Amino acid sequence: MSFVDRLFHWFTSSANWSGSNGIPELFWRQLELSAVVVVTALIIGGSLGVVLGHTGRGGLVAVNAANAFRAVPTLALLTLLAIQPSISLKWGGFLASWIALTALAIPPILTNTFVGMREVDADVREAAKAVGLTGAQVLRRVEAPLAAPFVMAGVRTAAIEVVATSTLAAFVSYSDLGTYVISGLDTQNTVLSVAGALLVGIMAGLVALSLGLVTRAVTPIPLRSRVGARSRAARAAAR
Repeated sequence: MSFVDRLFHWFTSSANWSGSNGIPELFWRQLELSAVVVVTALIIGGSLGVVLGHTGRGGLVAVNAANAFRAVPTLALLTLLAIQPSISLKWGGFLASWIALTALAIPPILTNTFVGMREVDADVREAAKAVGLTGAQVLRRVEAPLAAPFVMAGVRTAAIEVVATSTLAAFVSYSDLGTYVISGLDTQNTVLSVAGALLVGIMAGLVALSLGLVTRAVTPIPLRSRVGARSRAARAAAR
């Protein structure tokens, strides 16, 4: 039996679609972990990016520091957390995975949010203030909508990175699609590891597509024709 046939047989086997180690359960657990991580990173990084971008103070230092922190390997951070029983054993490995992956997700969201806020034309801000809007109203009604495409570009980048990297959570005993990959590598079961990698790729594609639709929905209509080029510029700044 060829490798492709064995892979097809694995995916069509009913045993792999049920139980605590079945595809639906592990798919959901990885999606759940990734969603919690991205929401946490959006709250922390997004809020900081909004404040720094709105005030224009200390932004470059914070963004550069965040980008420098991206050099810390997620696996290394997970390993450090894994040797702390009070963290690694909490919630079946969820806590350690959440901390390590959140550190990975914050920089692109923080950077893109800051860039998006600073990209708002100064004349637009002044015009908004001229008609009597307060600073908070300018932020809510003008800056936030115009910065939304940049913010979502950061969220999309972070989400894809988190989905792809969350397979490492299996190292701290968190069961997700990474369980297939790690188990396959440990047992030299190529079919199992490739199947897990394919499932992770499918999830990343679905997440990217979904967030792309959300990005379009939150982008003001006059900006939609330019959002592609501007989002690429923001992603380049995040690297």
